[in-house]
Amino acid sequence: MPESTPTTSFPALPRADRRTRLQNSLLAWFGTAKRDLPWRRNRDAYGIWISEAMLQQTRIATVIDYWLAFIHSFPTVQDLAQASEEQVLARWSGLGYYSRARSLHRAARSIVADHGGEFPRDRKTALVLPGVGEYTAGAVLSIAYGLPEALVDGNVERVFTRVFGLRAVSGSAPLRKHTWDLARRCLHGASPGDWNQALMELGATVCTPGEPHCHACPWSRLCVARRRGEASAWPSPKPRRKPVELKVAGLWVVNKGGLLLSRRPAKGSMAGMWELPTQQSQCPGASALWLGDWMPGLGVAGPECLFEAKHAITHHRIGMTVLKGKVTRKALSSNPSTLRWFAWGQLENQPLTGLTRKALAHLAP
Repeated sequence: MPESTPTTSFPALPRADRRTRLQNSLLAWFGTAKRDLPWRRNRDAYGIWISEAMLQQTRIATVIDYWLAFIHSFPTVQDLAQASEEQVLARWSGLGYYSRARSLHRAARSIVADHGGEFPRDRKTALVLPGVGEYTAGAVLSIAYGLPEALVDGNVERVFTRVFGLRAVSGSAPLRKHTWDLARRCLHGASPGDWNQALMELGATVCTPGEPHCHACPWSRLCVARRRGEASAWPSPKPRRKPVELKVAGLWVVNKGGLLLSRRPAKGSMAGMWELPTQQSQCPGASALWLGDWMPGLGVAGPECLFEAKHAITHHRIGMTVLKGKVTRKALSSNPSTLRWFAWGQLENQPLTGLTRKALAHLAP
């Protein structure tokens, strides 16, 4: 079988002597190479939990400012539990994947009500919390509490795939199972939190997708993929869903006091968020993210384009044209829960969609 062909036949788990070499070299590297991230400055389980939720599907450079603002608004789990969902979504606005914020909010209320305001120290108990999966539980328990719990994320999977020579498709079930077995076998019992962070740090900064920086890797001499000259090709990429290109139009409707926004449905993508009144063009590949017609009483006041923006939501690639809009009194009175005027000073603290924040940054007075 050619080396480049994915398989599900993996080598045996590493022996004790190799594990020791891997552990010693990686922890020594992490001691000097780790980044100074705000949630690493203490062992607070709450702050670590928030960071792990934010870091799912989001780059660290983006998360830092959001994490700082979120912790400023909700310094403790009790503060988060007592906040309204709208307040939580407002602080999450722009990060995307808003189900994460709703799960955090529900979990915070469970932690306060059922666990004395402390993130559970038992894995099975932690996994019952909304939004907490195997990875998040392992991260919080090992980093905050020093418990011997393993974890695997995309970075760890990629590192293990290369160093141990696991030829498989990224994210496949056999690879996932084997990398979890490796994570448990290789876990450093005395420093599980540092070990797990070091693995993720290595994947995020050195053993990166595409061309890894093998010259800077503490495991370069132990890496099977590097020895075979195939590091950049491992793991095999999983088939990607073809992007859906969407064209939408948003209405910029203003009065002396502020801006008119429309609330999205309570279920579905970006549920309950506020946005510019938006319609989706009737084009091939259209989705159900927006309706194809304006709500009665809403419309375009002129053909001039005020602003154009590009945005991505999951597999959708969206091009938005913002036009000057108009609204009738009847539309406002008929849809009080859906259409609302917001004073300019109120907008910063509202749960706004990413597209709406882009338009505000460009057009707001």
